[in-house]
Amino acid sequence: MPQPSQKNNRSSAPASKRFAGKLALITGANGGIGFAIAHALAREGCDLVITGRNSRTLSRVGRELGKHGGAVLSQTCDVRNPVSVADLVKAIRRLRRPLHFLINNAGIGHPNRNVSELPYPKWAEVIHTNLTGTFLVTQAALAVMKRGSTIVNNLSIAAERVFPGSAAYNASKHGALGFTDTLREELRPKGIRVIALMPGATDTAIWNTMWPKAPRRKMMSAETVATVVMDALLVPPDGAIERIVIMPPGGTL
Repeated sequence: MPQPSQKNNRSSAPASKRFAGKLALITGANGGIGFAIAHALAREGCDLVITGRNSRTLSRVGRELGKHGGAVLSQTCDVRNPVSVADLVKAIRRLRRPLHFLINNAGIGHPNRNVSELPYPKWAEVIHTNLTGTFLVTQAALAVMKRGSTIVNNLSIAAERVFPGSAAYNASKHGALGFTDTLREELRPKGIRVIALMPGATDTAIWNTMWPKAPRRKMMSAETVATVVMDALLVPPDGAIERIVIMPPGGTL
């Protein structure tokens, strides 16, 4: 990953590049909200570390994001695996620069099933990805974050509400909100801000699993969610956004 000097970043970056010289890690950046946030950051001059489990798709996404001129490191990572997460942070350490933004976005859903019908392997997969994965990446990434950094955990409105047939997803997001709120209190003295991102129905591929016939036309775009995240990252140091709840104009589906 190229290492342009801070001096060159300041002198050559256009005024519109509001995140020039910053470094962000986005998990699950292969598509959906993760890609939209990565794209918005790249467009604003931010250097990126992006992860996903599909190496071919990740490489393609990395090339696309690199067209904005910033450095992009594409690192295959399974957030459920502590060894894979440790390798990710080792790669970031080799860049010899702090991580300014951590976007915990990796997450999965499951087919609509009542609790009595939900297979344990599916329950475990969702909990391990959405909850344990957020914990593992955050714990490891804190070693390369400093005062002034920001963590955004993409949780979904399901962190506060429940939807029948989505027990594992609901539980994972409720648990991730508890983790996020605890993390925020622990990191206040260190000057690291923590944001719980809780979007309502957003038109992404997760609906192919959770509700294939969902009315996509009533949903927000991933780009709309990314726009709100960009604004939150730009809040001055004397303020902090703790939760972002953004919904489609029509409310829940």
